[in-house]
This record gives sequence, C-alpha cells and structure tokens, in this order.
Amino acid sequence: MKITMIGSGYVGLVSGTCFSDFGHEVVCVDKDEAKIAALKDGRIPIYEPGLDALVASNVRAGRLSFTTDIKAGVAGADAVFIAVGTPSRRGDGHADLSYVFAAAREVAEAVTGPTVLVNKSTVPVGTGDKVEAIVGEARPDIAIAVVSNPEFLREGAAIEDFKRPDRIVVGTDDIGAQNVMRELYRPLYLNRSPILFTGRRTAELIKYAANAFLATKITFINELADLAEKAGADIKDVSRGIGLDNRIGAKFLHAGPGYGGSCFPKDTLALLRTAEEYDVPLRIVDATVAANDLRKVAMGHKIITALGGDVKGKRIGLLGLTFKPNTDDMRDAPSLSIVPVLRDAGAEIVAYDPEGHETAKAVLDGIGFKDNALAAAEGADALVIITEWDAFRALDLRRIAATMRNPLLVDLRNIYAPDDAERAGLSYVGIGRGASGDSSLEQAKG
Repeated sequence: MKITMIGSGYVGLVSGTCFSDFGHEVVCVDKDEAKIAALKDGRIPIYEPGLDALVASNVRAGRLSFTTDIKAGVAGADAVFIAVGTPSRRGDGHADLSYVFAAAREVAEAVTGPTVLVNKSTVPVGTGDKVEAIVGEARPDIAIAVVSNPEFLREGAAIEDFKRPDRIVVGTDDIGAQNVMRELYRPLYLNRSPILFTGRRTAELIKYAANAFLATKITFINELADLAEKAGADIKDVSRGIGLDNRIGAKFLHAGPGYGGSCFPKDTLALLRTAEEYDVPLRIVDATVAANDLRKVAMGHKIITALGGDVKGKRIGLLGLTFKPNTDDMRDAPSLSIVPVLRDAGAEIVAYDPEGHETAKAVLDGIGFKDNALAAAEGADALVIITEWDAFRALDLRRIAATMRNPLLVDLRNIYAPDDAERAGLSYVGIGRGASGDSSLEQAKG
C-alpha cells in the first residue's frame, strides 16, 4: 500500500520508516526544506537508536522517499497520516492544533480521490470532528474518512515500540477506513498485536489517559521516595515490592528527578484544559502536574543541601542533561530546572551527555561541556547523575573519586548501591534511600 506521512519529525519519521520496513511505499512530506534535504542526503535530524540504518536501507530499497511537494506526496496514497506537532500553547496549556488543521486543509486540497486521513498527532477529544469539518468544507466533492490513530512511541525505544506494540488503537466508525487500517497494520496483527477499534473521540482520549496515568505513576513513586528517605526505608525495595503485584506492574516505578520530554508535560496540561472545557475536575492529574514541577526544582536544592547548603564557588559535574537516555531531546528535562538553581546559587557547572550537548547548548547557559564522565568529575565538589545513560552504569568509581576535589556522588537515578560507592571512596546521596547499606533484595541476589 502507499502511505503519505505529513510531518517528518519524530513521530512521522519513525512511523513512516517502520511502515516502509513492512513493505509499504511511504512518502514523508515536510515544509522544512533543510530537513528534507538532509534526509535525502542520509542525515537524520533526530537521535533515535537504529533509525539511521533503517532509513538508509528502505531508501535504498525504494520504499521510502522524502519531499516538500504535498501534491506529489499524496498522489495515489491509500492513507495520509498527519504527524505534526501539537505543542502547548503559551499562557493556557491548551494543545496548539494550528499545524494539524493546516495540514488537514492542505491534504484535502491536494487529494484527487477518496482518501483515508489518519491523525497520528496527539490531540484533544473532539479534534477529529473539527478536522472532518475542515476537509468537508475544503473538498465537499471527495469522500475523506477521518481516523484517529494515536502513537505510543517511547523516545529511545521507538522502533521496537512501533514494531512490537502492546496495542494499536484506531478510532473510526467508517468500515472502509477500518479495512484500510487493518491492511496497513496487518504485519503487526500477524505478530498478535491487538488492534482496538473504537469511536474517534474514544481513541483521542485513550492517548491522553495513558500518558496521564503513567505521569501519575512516576509522580507517586517520587513522592513516596521522599517519605522513604525520611522514614529510613529504601524506595528501590518499595518499588520492587509493589511492582511485583500484577495489578500495579513494575514499569514507571523508578524514583528520580521528575518526568519531562515531549509527551507527559504537554499532554497532562492539555488533558486538564480539555477537562475544564467540559467542567470536569481532574484533581489527580492537576496534583501530578504541580508535584512534578516542584520536584524538578527541589532536586537542585537537594544537591545544594548535599554540599552543606552553600555551593558558591564550588564545581559541580553533571552526568546527563536530556530528559531520558537514548535521545537528544531536552524538552522539559529535569536539568532545565536543576541547572538554574545551582547556577543562581553561585556554582560552577560542567556537564557531559553522550548525545545531548548540541541541543543542551541551545537551551542552557552557564555550563562548561566535557567530552566524558571522568572529565566532568575532575576537580568537582560533587558529581550528579541526572540522566541514566547506560554509559554511566559501570563507571570506575575509584578513579572518579580520585579525580574529584570532594568525592561526593549525588545519584538522582539510584544507579549505584550506596555501599559500592562508599567502598570506592565516595560519599553517596541517592533518592529515597533512607535505609543504610545495600537493600535486602540486593543482598539476597549476592
């Protein structure tokens, strides 16, 4: 089948590339001429493990191509996907749908026959109805079936998520559109990935509900970590203990400095604004957003406290700046809140991130960037792990301690066992680790 992907950003490029890897013919359309030129030249504008090789192989096979010409891109397409950004609007937190509506209008004006128009962007409940009105007004002469097909891709694991999803959600009551979507996703259905067909508004709400629930789960364990720290418990054991309950599950129960990224912050805000429009209070989501914002700032103060309450003139090395590992994405990263707290308190800050230096330089001032973790630790009064990159999981702690001016490790991701750090000559501060020494489960494994 032929697929057109409007938007060649994270979702559009990953989705389009994976569809082409299934054997579909895919054209990715974008107005950004520099981006399309780079993609044609084999340069990938985002960092996602394995994406560069997958793009290259499907371009060579003739299944994947890129263009700025929307008319040529949609010609003969069995389905046209809208995968453009829906950022939070400044001031009110509503999802900015201007790019979605503009894309829908342009697609309607470009198509020459009946078309399935699939919204892949994350949008509030009722957006599909508005898109349907837009395309109906633009092209009353052509049947355009509007479908909601939300994405559930995790940055850093997006290819795996697309090819082996927990579920595929398709929102449409149009039988013809359902058949097209079944055929598009047939390779996944053969792998027993369930396809859930719902109404369009239901599909739109499923996406927001999923992200809000996961954000709440993260915030819950983060707040519980604060209690564990004060009460003398170990949050890692608490997380394991409740995660083994299959009604709860172990995922998204890792205490840390707060959630960030392109989805959870903007989607929780957009869900709150939608709920306000329907006069339905979402108190749990509201509290989650507020608690997460406070937590990221609090982590800066936690570092200051670990250094005795005064960091003026002290050197602090940061490991990891991106909101999570295996991405160069800095959107709403905890580091964006932590760094200003430290900088305003008078600290000298140096940092190392395996992939995020360039994106970090554009949004963070007053940081010296280093080429590796050891360089970030050299002469530092504290070394802080903010992002849990694999490259930080097996550091030579003795060498780290020896190169620091004050051997203090502040582990905001609980990568290391306190006893291991202390044996290497480091003072250790983690998250929610009020119990001294190794946890009971860690001891049992040993």
